[in-house]
Amino acid sequence: MKRESFDVDGTITELVITGDTAEKKQLAETILDVAHKRGIYSASIFDFYMARGRGEFKGFTVPAINLRSMTYDLARAIFRVAEKNNSGTFIFEIARSEIGYTDQQPTEYSSAVLAAAIKENYSGPVFIQGDHFQANATKFKENPNKEIESLQTLIADAISSGFYNIDIDSSTLVDLSKPDLKTQQQLNYEVCAKLTQYIRNIQPKGITVSVGGEIGEIGHQNSTPEDLSAFMSGLEEKLPHGATGISKISVQTGTTHGGVVLPDGSVAQVNLDFNTLKTLSNIARQEYGLAGAVQHGASTLPPQAFHKFVECETAEVHLATEFQNMIYESKHLPADLKKRIYEWLKINAANEAKQGETEEQFLYKTRKKALGPFKKDIMSLPEKTRDVIAAEVENKFDFLFKQLNVVNKRDLVNKYTHAPK
Repeated sequence: MKRESFDVDGTITELVITGDTAEKKQLAETILDVAHKRGIYSASIFDFYMARGRGEFKGFTVPAINLRSMTYDLARAIFRVAEKNNSGTFIFEIARSEIGYTDQQPTEYSSAVLAAAIKENYSGPVFIQGDHFQANATKFKENPNKEIESLQTLIADAISSGFYNIDIDSSTLVDLSKPDLKTQQQLNYEVCAKLTQYIRNIQPKGITVSVGGEIGEIGHQNSTPEDLSAFMSGLEEKLPHGATGISKISVQTGTTHGGVVLPDGSVAQVNLDFNTLKTLSNIARQEYGLAGAVQHGASTLPPQAFHKFVECETAEVHLATEFQNMIYESKHLPADLKKRIYEWLKINAANEAKQGETEEQFLYKTRKKALGPFKKDIMSLPEKTRDVIAAEVENKFDFLFKQLNVVNKRDLVNKYTHAPK
């Protein structure tokens, strides 16, 4: 297929806007075929992370970026930044909850990312990740098997869509009322082991999916070395002998998803415990051979904080809300569209309003829920409008790549990552 014969903009726009599942699948297959012919392929970061766990390199933190809206446009911006900085160490991701409220099923999400790579003439491995594939504690308590089956269905869909990196989050099942750490973590490591083994059973031949575990639910009490030890020992006991386990561990160090919203709608300063992060990252590598610790909920941190992740040898940092905020706060986002979104939220998210909170707090907290219902409206904005908004966010991506020191890492990625046969 000649490059000039493929209308990537039109194809991905049609894929995002259509409600026809069969048409969506057909368009996704077209994008995948073109990407393959141009040397673009979904990849697992597992071998790369295992090499880091062995101490073969250090000194940077991989950004994992959640794209909740304008996915194609922002992915294009990320690929431009990657080319500019000669970086291959970055991950595109979407969480279980985000798949729901942004109306982006795995096939659509991976297609948008691969289409962006095609548009920007990028080639090589592309890391796409299922973030926070999270067990719902209430549903698990009601029917554990049904909730696990639900997660398995999601995982299977994601892997078949090119998500070769999956973060299992069963930390919601940690029970702090239990008398000792091992029993507190028991459901967490049992479910993580069960889902890890499920992944190993369905992963494509020649690909070892990178699996992440989590020991502390974000927004709750900070993780400790003892928590990590209890989880890892339990996980090793539950996995079959010789089975490939996880490659990284997510921990809690003081952040919350989206940050804490003040009455004026701004975000409060976060008191992140970098010492805990450094300690747990070191233990994860030295005692368990993992790439290190993973930090969630970091995008709204002050700019001067990001270089500290590198100093702590954090393996990976997850970034989401700030990019959503930049879209909403851009002067280029049509005022009438923003007004319609906010009016929709006041009606359709009214049950999420809490007594005593300001309208600014309510809108900040709930506006992510409008990204799915207004997905087509945003995708249908004039190309020029989307381009200028994406350019604003691109500057933030460039800043983060430099702060996290993922500049000139492409050769290193290519050394440990190979196209599947």
